[in-house]
Amino acid sequence: MAGTLPNELTSFVGRRQELSDIRRLLSTARLVTLTGLGGVGKTRLAVRAAVGLKRAFPDGVRFAELAALDDPVLLPQTVATALGLRDEAVEPADRLAQFLGDRQVLLVLDNCEHLTDACATLLGKLLAATSGLRVLATSRQRLSVEGEHLLPVEPLTLPERPGAAEGSNGWDAMSLFADRAAAVSPGFELNAGNESLIGTICRRIEGLPLAIELAAVWLRTLSLTDLNDRLADRFALLAEASRTAPPRQQGLEALVDWSYQLCLPAEQRLWERLSTFRGGFDLPAAEYVCAGDGIEAEEVLGLLAGLVDKSVLVRDRETYGHSARYRMLETLAEFGTARLAADRAPDEPARRHRDYYRDLARRFAEEKITGRQQDWITRLQAEHPNLRAALESWLEEPDPRPALEIAGNLSVFWIAGGHLVEGSRWLNRVLARNGKPSAERARALHASLLTSTWLGVRRGFAGRLREYRTIAAALGDPVIDAELLVCEGVSRYFLGDPERACELLEQAHDACGGLGDDGLALQILPYLALARFVVGQPDAEKAGEQAVELCAAHGNPPWYTALALWVLGLAVWQRGDLQRAKRLQRDAIRLREPAGDPSGIALSLETLAWCATAERRFNHAARLLGAAATAWRLSGAGRIEPALQQVSETRAALPAREALGRAAFEQEHARGAAMSFEKAVAFALDERRAQPAPETGARHPLTARESEIAGLVAKGLSNRQIAGQLVISQRTAETHVEHILAKMGFTSRSQIAAWVTANET
Repeated sequence: MAGTLPNELTSFVGRRQELSDIRRLLSTARLVTLTGLGGVGKTRLAVRAAVGLKRAFPDGVRFAELAALDDPVLLPQTVATALGLRDEAVEPADRLAQFLGDRQVLLVLDNCEHLTDACATLLGKLLAATSGLRVLATSRQRLSVEGEHLLPVEPLTLPERPGAAEGSNGWDAMSLFADRAAAVSPGFELNAGNESLIGTICRRIEGLPLAIELAAVWLRTLSLTDLNDRLADRFALLAEASRTAPPRQQGLEALVDWSYQLCLPAEQRLWERLSTFRGGFDLPAAEYVCAGDGIEAEEVLGLLAGLVDKSVLVRDRETYGHSARYRMLETLAEFGTARLAADRAPDEPARRHRDYYRDLARRFAEEKITGRQQDWITRLQAEHPNLRAALESWLEEPDPRPALEIAGNLSVFWIAGGHLVEGSRWLNRVLARNGKPSAERARALHASLLTSTWLGVRRGFAGRLREYRTIAAALGDPVIDAELLVCEGVSRYFLGDPERACELLEQAHDACGGLGDDGLALQILPYLALARFVVGQPDAEKAGEQAVELCAAHGNPPWYTALALWVLGLAVWQRGDLQRAKRLQRDAIRLREPAGDPSGIALSLETLAWCATAERRFNHAARLLGAAATAWRLSGAGRIEPALQQVSETRAALPAREALGRAAFEQEHARGAAMSFEKAVAFALDERRAQPAPETGARHPLTARESEIAGLVAKGLSNRQIAGQLVISQRTAETHVEHILAKMGFTSRSQIAAWVTANET
């Protein structure tokens, strides 16, 4: 019957938070528009919400489907028909307003995107002329009516990575897949044996409900493994839909093409060019990469806003207050790439993309010893997929220098950003290309040698150093000569000759003084202090203090400052000032924590264990050593370097093992090793004592829901993972975490973890 809510022919899965949000918004707003990509489930969500709201609207809940309506002139009559009106003797809009009056009616207006102007005009009139009308609309873009409230509908929650699907009942995408698979393959169920593969399939189709349903149908014919393999060509495989579905939903490609046709020609071109990006982008990147051939740089913002309005792009919620970032589902990017291939200059966006990220790496290298270093590392973490794509592109070019330049300029990012293994692989790949001696090759060799030392890799040192010396002799550049001396000294240290390392690093420091290169000095001083510490020279502390002072003069770049604080802490520990040594190590950890630098944090965990042993806190020392072992594994380095490993063994592990006994020591060590990274950081910072548990009988500061979320934070889950497990939106999870931080007076997630640990019973 026209106007009645359509029957639900299949079960409804998930969307609890969205249903709650709709009820909340409609209690105060008169127009709520569900926006999102086609196939994301807006219609099903609107219908389910409307069914649950029937009692709140005594004069009825009515449904108007607009997908098949092409003539905007007929919109008022279509809505009138949905409301049960047949009188065409007067203007339909006027008749609608007169009929609705003060009636308490909920009108569900479905698929408005191709009639936005007409819908805006009609709804503006009706809402102004009535008092009891509420409208729940679905559209791929906003309607731009005064008082409109938007509720973006995102793909279903799904595990972010392989192995994260355990406890899969919390992932709506996987639940929907299992439900639809059981409908075509009786007896199918989601279980421990198949949840990992189902999670992979749902990730590949990005949690889109329509794509999930199209994929699940194939289990009539294919196994899960076959289905996963054939999703490499998702548009070809997901081409079959229900015979009753509208034409634009007859397969995934038809669905995406409908969104593409709704875009203006310039928006279509921008969509195609944006498909060049990987993992998201910001506005400056889009303006550089997408400008040209019909699109001016100053036009990009307006066109980008149009694509956000049409749900082609999503603005990342976690970048409010920072540089805004945008992302496109891989399904849409793949569609754009196919269209771009037919462009007059299909390779131009890719060329501009790799040029942009080559320049971005260069600017990072120029600012890496400033107070903006952490901002840069955070930005590069977000741009990591684009940097990879740029490196791959440059590696295909005959000239090896651009790839060498990017990989070398990112050396601090590889180390400080927790990408030691990947950075080493990129540097090996770019250096494997034959090329003439150049400054770019020399600096890539420099970065490779330093990265290898952090990884504990010694193989190939001699060959790389020989080539480095040859290039330096050929170029005759005093800066490269000084950089070579640094690598010679650092290499000698890691090869077990700290005395010779001291000599070479002192020569490098003298040469650096004549060049006025503070960036190079910040590399030299911490290693010089470290080598002096190992050989027992009393002036190790002096070099550490100089490094800390030089960092302060340059705005305290976090990674360099943390390195300087760590090595100064070693020297301070050596002369017995345990309290200052602990403060220095904790300050170093706090600086490294935002970048997620496990190798650097592992060094400080080891040193804090030395301090704990000296204070005869043997249980604490054993647990810190266990936490350090886990941090080393996370870093890819595997273990602290040999000279410091010897100190750790003789000054911490051995005394603690003798004092506790082997069994008790191993138990405490295992407890430390079992900590999440965030818990280990909180434990090292001793934040439990900084925030004591509430007194007995005091009111618990958190609600039950906040306590539940605090527990998940303590387990190391991200906001997105918390949202998936609790079946809430990511923004809701973010809000809960913000409330927890505010209530407890905390500034970091690690403090939440420490508080939970302290209050565990």
